[in-house]
Amino acid sequence: MKLFFVTIVFALGLLPAKYAVAQSSVSNAAPRQWNAAWIALPGDNGINYGIYYFRKNIDIAGKPATFIVHISADNRYKLYVNGKLVSLGPARGDTYYWNYETVDLAPYLSAGKNTIAALVWNEAQYSPAAQISVRTGFILQGNSAKEEVLNTNNTWKCMRDIGHQPVPGYFFAASRGEMVDMRQAVKGDWTAADYDDSAWFAAGKVADGRLKGTAWGIEWALVPSSLPPREMTYQRLVQLRRADGVTVAPGFPEKKTPLTIPANTTATLVLDQTFETNAYVTLNFSGGKDAGISLGYAESLYAKGSKGVIKGNRNEVAGKEFVARIDSLIGDGSQGQSFTTLNFRTYRYIRLIVQTKNDPLVVDDLFGTFTGYPFKRISVLNTDNAEMKQMLDIGWRTVRLNAWETYTDCPYYEQLQYIGDTRIQAMISYYNTSDNRLARNALNQMDHSRLPEGVTASCYPSRGTQVISTFSLWYICMLHDYWMYRGDNDFIRNKLQGERGVLDFFSKYQQADGSLKDTPYWAFVDWAGNMWGEVKGKDGSAAIYDLQLLWAYQWAADMEAKIGLHDYAVLYNKKAAQLKATIQSKYWDAGRKLYADTKERKGFSQHVNALAILTGMVSNANIPAVAKGLLKDTSLTQCSVYFKYYLNQALVKAGLGNDYMNWLGIYRQNIAMGLTTWAEYSDVNTTRSDCHAWGASPNIEFFRTVLGIDSYAPGFAKIKIEPHLGTLKHISGEIPHPNGKVFAGYKFEKGRWQININLPHTTTGILVWKAKQYILKAGNNSFVI
Repeated sequence: MKLFFVTIVFALGLLPAKYAVAQSSVSNAAPRQWNAAWIALPGDNGINYGIYYFRKNIDIAGKPATFIVHISADNRYKLYVNGKLVSLGPARGDTYYWNYETVDLAPYLSAGKNTIAALVWNEAQYSPAAQISVRTGFILQGNSAKEEVLNTNNTWKCMRDIGHQPVPGYFFAASRGEMVDMRQAVKGDWTAADYDDSAWFAAGKVADGRLKGTAWGIEWALVPSSLPPREMTYQRLVQLRRADGVTVAPGFPEKKTPLTIPANTTATLVLDQTFETNAYVTLNFSGGKDAGISLGYAESLYAKGSKGVIKGNRNEVAGKEFVARIDSLIGDGSQGQSFTTLNFRTYRYIRLIVQTKNDPLVVDDLFGTFTGYPFKRISVLNTDNAEMKQMLDIGWRTVRLNAWETYTDCPYYEQLQYIGDTRIQAMISYYNTSDNRLARNALNQMDHSRLPEGVTASCYPSRGTQVISTFSLWYICMLHDYWMYRGDNDFIRNKLQGERGVLDFFSKYQQADGSLKDTPYWAFVDWAGNMWGEVKGKDGSAAIYDLQLLWAYQWAADMEAKIGLHDYAVLYNKKAAQLKATIQSKYWDAGRKLYADTKERKGFSQHVNALAILTGMVSNANIPAVAKGLLKDTSLTQCSVYFKYYLNQALVKAGLGNDYMNWLGIYRQNIAMGLTTWAEYSDVNTTRSDCHAWGASPNIEFFRTVLGIDSYAPGFAKIKIEPHLGTLKHISGEIPHPNGKVFAGYKFEKGRWQININLPHTTTGILVWKAKQYILKAGNNSFVI
């Protein structure tokens, strides 16, 4: 792996990589009333696919100390000052919470003439499924009177680039490919001060800029983005794996090495990043009049003849075919042509096809610019176990690729913030970073997604409405997770009305005994057996749904009792008690000592029995038998990599945590198959997505289970340390905490354990070691046991 950490300007490749620039933001609040207007190309209806450029020149007497502006667009924008990229966005939301970014332009301004320019695009019906839209528009508002010279109005000039069209073909919820005809595209560096824009149009007003609370109807209700700028890191491709029709000089593509494709030639290159990534891809090229260029992006290659089903070892290229999304270009024959994707692409492999006509084409450069939410991993695991380190690194890459302006289920296919996925991803954030902003953003957006009947959308933001009713219950668990690991009672208290709405929705489908019957919408649990929505008894009920509702009642009662309304805590505890009694009588099979999936007791699953342990259903006397069934009974529907998050927690609660390292077979299979991120399905050979963060739970459990660090009170106010070391004899690590860091270290020497624990200031806790408790104080704690 070779990464080159240089931040660059990338939009449409207008500047070479040597010109460094950083996206910036500031936290200054916007003025209450905006004077700027939403602008667009005059006469454009705003609902069709289009790429638009906006620009304005201003003269300033001297370089300012600060020059703060607020920017937004529909669908998206990239903002430049004097040719340098300074912001991109807006962070995705909905029309009632439409984000704007705040940026200080001062570092990019100089005395005299300055050019502010924006690329704005609307992918219309081809836009990602997560993209909500009103119509094409761009807005920029100065923070004070001096900056209002840049307010968007008819002093801005604009032009549509007719050289851009969407690539038809296979549906991707994430985004479509682009078709760019350089012969028709806007020529020259339109971000530069000396660019001739005399033929451009004066921008037309389409709406007033209104902050939330002053907006009405379906227009954009503007709110400040709570997120930092996304990371932008220069990233070279590493290896050439295949070349047909052309001779490639040594060094390409890892080094910037020109590659000439002769006239009347078809050349095909397969390039390997060597690990999966999200990046804006830039292709700089010269010549090649009327040449056709195809850029394809793939997570992995497929076995020939398998019709895009069998992937095999991800490192192998021989005997494989390329099935992927593409961008297509037509060259205009000029020098210095450049293309950069509007949206980032997800890939390990890139296939470049060039078909020249009578003019040779020179590939001047091909590279990526990695992007992602700027998470910094501050958790540390010190161990000589190379496998644990490798799993942590793969898990962290998986998490990074599924965190951008929201958490996402997968970067390649969908980029949607599903609640079931996001619960695990947020927990990984708590255990590995001190940054809570993306998790808070997710909880806010899930709250915004609730339907009038109370249930949440399964994923949000999304321009369509899909409901996985069970995911609303995981949303309540997410609220409890945040409350336990990060606190902020006021933030969670404001979400309790939504929690009550969700539980009220489910109460309408509870029978007299509390059991759910025929809950509407998609009742997805897991991609395993009938757990994807078909599990249901003759009476319309199933244990898996009753158990999820039980757990939600338990979490809700806990929050209501301490920061909500006492009457709700009483109500939810009463409902939970009734449901426990019903589950026990309805689904417990005394002969098998397992809980059945339905009252008919014909099917059994790891899912049901794992949740039975986690919700406290299983008596102490029966826990060993249930745990044995979870591990040994292969007739049970087996959890996929996603639901193993709950299975493994249940086994730990059952007292088997010292075997945790033995439960990681699916991750060893991923590694053996050459994956550099964790796959969506347990069948690694045929999995759809090669990058699903719902499987990255070892990035939690190496710290929570193995090192044993867990929250013992809301806000992590008390800490419980209960390690499960298995055969490990020397390991230590630390995780972030609201008050600092928690360190735990264990070393076995001369027949005794040396244990060192360091807790943040004002924070106490307990150490549980072989069922015995030891009091932990703030600061250093040492034991020899």
